[in-house]
Amino acid sequence: MRMGAWKGFELSLSDPGILWVTLNRPERKNGMTSAMKRDLIEALTHAQMDDSVRVIVFIGSGDSFSAGDDLKGYATGMREDVGEVPLIPPGHDTGIGTYDGLRWISQQLNTTIRQIDKITIAAINGVAIQTGFSLALSCDFRIAATDARMGSATLRFALLPDEGGQALLVQHLGLAKTMDFLMRKRIVTGVEAEEMGLVTAAVAPADLKAEAEALAREMAEGPQVAMRLLKRSVYNAAEMTWAQSLDDIAGKTAIVDHHPDAKEGGNSFREKRRPTFNAWLDARDKAAE
Repeated sequence: MRMGAWKGFELSLSDPGILWVTLNRPERKNGMTSAMKRDLIEALTHAQMDDSVRVIVFIGSGDSFSAGDDLKGYATGMREDVGEVPLIPPGHDTGIGTYDGLRWISQQLNTTIRQIDKITIAAINGVAIQTGFSLALSCDFRIAATDARMGSATLRFALLPDEGGQALLVQHLGLAKTMDFLMRKRIVTGVEAEEMGLVTAAVAPADLKAEAEALAREMAEGPQVAMRLLKRSVYNAAEMTWAQSLDDIAGKTAIVDHHPDAKEGGNSFREKRRPTFNAWLDARDKAAE
């Protein structure tokens, strides 16, 4: 996949297969536009299919992760700022336009992040509001700076967390705490978010990228096939019956048990050494050189 600048963000790849997605509109606090969202969907689709990518990390440039949609950009960036993917009609001009725009752009971005089999991490610096907050909640892990500030607070504008924020919060907080969080328009710090269970860890701002990279490296060095199938099974289990979740994990186990990584795991245990997984990926990397 192509590294470098896309519309509103940059891509870079570091060993061992960590894709950094750096939101790069600091002058607008990394506010989202439709072109930016569509390019993100396109880039993430490439990342899902690219064997050189094992883990995806989202981080913001400047003093923000993402302050949400670029409200001032609806008349400009949301409509005219063409990215890698050709711009589609603007939407949001009518009720049905808003309905379709949400389903096909804003909601589709978070759906894409949730559907990626590879581990995703949000490194939350500065503010993460509304769309930016929901993007972070869509990831598998969240590392936040202690002074980060995050929340939805859409009711301050008499609006809704329309990109799926309400459902994501229910999954993370439960019903009663989500009602309190949204109705009272709460904005919390990284420390408070950790106490609530919204983020995996809150760290000193200066340590944020290093901590996110350490977690990404840990995930990238794990057995990728087993991890990706387990991730999918965990998300499936959240919406399945007991019987359905058992059948789901059984089907995935039929793949994992016969994969070379499982053999390596058993051998390393018997030989009392650290396992070396992903030989199949390493072989592909060498063949591509």
